[in-house]
Amino acid sequence: MNDPRICVGTISGSYGVHGELRIKSFCAVPEDIETYSPLTDESGELEFSLAILRPIKNGFSARMPNVATKEDADAYRGTKLFARREQMPSLPDDEFYHADLIGIEVYDTGGVLLGRVKTVQNHGADDLLELQLAGTSTTTFLPFTKAAVPTVDLAARRMVADPPEGILPTPKADPAPQQQD
Repeated sequence: MNDPRICVGTISGSYGVHGELRIKSFCAVPEDIETYSPLTDESGELEFSLAILRPIKNGFSARMPNVATKEDADAYRGTKLFARREQMPSLPDDEFYHADLIGIEVYDTGGVLLGRVKTVQNHGADDLLELQLAGTSTTTFLPFTKAAVPTVDLAARRMVADPPEGILPTPKADPAPQQQD
């Protein structure tokens, strides 16, 4: 169920010409990303010790050992940064790490499987669950609110959803049968 690591940010490229990195933090308190060092890449093979220098637009400027030039910094563009789960703070019962929601089965209030959580998105307002609908390649977005998702059971890897009207695609009706003359 629980991946031993949580994605806490990403390296979005270089900042300036002296090897500084642009860091985008996914932490509730953005500056906390520095306290989780050493961070790792997605594979867990590379370790990163970050030193935040200052806030910049959409993140922080930071330094890492062995990164001295713009080219060195640019080589890390797009690298996701992971912290060990045991470093992360405990969450209240109604809060979840996005990584723990991925792959959970989502059922409607009548017990019908709607699909699985594919991703968790946040574009400035509330979180949105991207659902891969059961038996299709279609996805839809479900607001991750108490009203739309009243039950999350991480242990059972199951959610109960009461999607707002219009969220789920409506089944297409079969065309009326044609009569022969």
